[in-house]
Amino acid sequence: MNTTKTLKPLGGGLLALAVALATQTAQAAPEAEQIIQNNCLACHTQEGDNQWSRISHQRKSPEGWLMTIARMQVMHGLQISDEDRRTLVKYLSDRQGLAPSETQGVRYALERRLNTSEAFDSQAFTEMCARCHSGARVMLQRRPASEWEHLVHFHLGQWPTTEFQALARDRDWLDLALNEMVPELAEMLPMDSKAWNEWQQQAEAPVDGDWTLAGHMPGKGAFHARMQVTPAQGDDQYRLTLTGEYADGSALKGEGQAVVYTGYEWRANIEIDGQVMRQVFALKDGQLSGRMFLRDKDEVGADVVAARDANGNSQILALQPAYIKAGTEAEISIVGTGLNGMPVLGAGVDVIEVISESPDLIRVRARAAEDASGVVTASVGAADGGRFAIYDRVANVKVVPEFAVARIGGNGSSTPRVEARFEAEAWAAGADGKAGTADDYRIGMMPATWSVAPFDAVAEADRDVHFTGRMNSSTGVFTPAAAGPNPERRMMTNNAGNLKVQAQVQDGGETHNAEGQMIVTVQRWNNPPIP
Repeated sequence: MNTTKTLKPLGGGLLALAVALATQTAQAAPEAEQIIQNNCLACHTQEGDNQWSRISHQRKSPEGWLMTIARMQVMHGLQISDEDRRTLVKYLSDRQGLAPSETQGVRYALERRLNTSEAFDSQAFTEMCARCHSGARVMLQRRPASEWEHLVHFHLGQWPTTEFQALARDRDWLDLALNEMVPELAEMLPMDSKAWNEWQQQAEAPVDGDWTLAGHMPGKGAFHARMQVTPAQGDDQYRLTLTGEYADGSALKGEGQAVVYTGYEWRANIEIDGQVMRQVFALKDGQLSGRMFLRDKDEVGADVVAARDANGNSQILALQPAYIKAGTEAEISIVGTGLNGMPVLGAGVDVIEVISESPDLIRVRARAAEDASGVVTASVGAADGGRFAIYDRVANVKVVPEFAVARIGGNGSSTPRVEARFEAEAWAAGADGKAGTADDYRIGMMPATWSVAPFDAVAEADRDVHFTGRMNSSTGVFTPAAAGPNPERRMMTNNAGNLKVQAQVQDGGETHNAEGQMIVTVQRWNNPPIP
């Protein structure tokens, strides 16, 4: 199979880069194919030129292919070097990956958004597939019916108790899995798809150059940065340097490496302030978007959007902060690329001073009129974008996430604690002036005072607030207690518990309260790339 992509006619620079990357992929293919020949054919059979049983009949994300190869190592004794494994993941992801549209709606699993609550239209899928692991793990695969059938037999062969677990005792699990679930999966997640065929025809997007990043990290706040991307030796590999700062003025600086899979799946490791962070981004239309998180504490992370500097690319990525109160002044940072011109923050907001300006960052002092309200789009010259809210008063506050899980750990345990991070999201009443109606609009995340309380009578009786951990009252970061039996607790149980999360937001003379729920539970022993 030819691993190069068919290229559309493009401008000289982009076309040259696309040809170069396609050539690199073609050159790397024989090495990967030889690795498969040398290591996989003891179990898999050759089906043609560069076609192999089972292997050639699946499509997955890079993380999915990594998990497959790791399972071969753990369960079937595959002997393979880390370098060869990386080569195979790249080759299989490029050759048998997923189109961008095929990952939409389930990227939270790749981006390690741990407190996502899943919901699927199919109750059968929920009961059959999404009760032992995330449904996203399944949704990030594509197979023909025969391969979905193989997967059913694999589950029953590898975990024989599957047939007798919850929701399986009183029904014919195997019959339902083979005769109802397999056809549903084959139709919903087919091996052959128009989206994948069309994506295979797309030219590789340019990656190297300077990028502007805007992000927000719960517990720390907004940040902006410049990222320089330069080609490194290897297939679709790049070196990174990052410089920027948080809204509080603290520096953000780091270096690392990135690789692009399937033409758009950006994965990077970058060391920032002595800590290694991972970037899981999707590349689309000259933008990167996704999440950047600590490698060893993936609950600590930031939502990020980035744009590549290029001729004619002028856009606003974010406003920090993204709101202003009517009748007040505030300093606003406009983050973007190719910014050139007078900043405009929408009707009812006057820019009274430009404090500093550059093509990627403009700081202004603005004043909102007493009667201004609503959500507007900012602009700088020809560039626009960035949601900006003007509000007269906070009408409602929500705890985000509304439900979260923290995990005890440490204390000699092989797994670290998993924190929970909360933010207070403020909302304004719309034109009707009533909170909780359809025309309410989001203001943004606001500073809050945080505390925890027993969620119910059982939690109060068990003194969960005392034993489960501590909430930082100013940042909303909950650090769970140590793992292991606690002799001070009833029946020497561990430090798990059920807590009410409380946020208090001050808006002028008004105080707004909001509540969420947090389960503090035991360690997560199995933490695969896709949960």
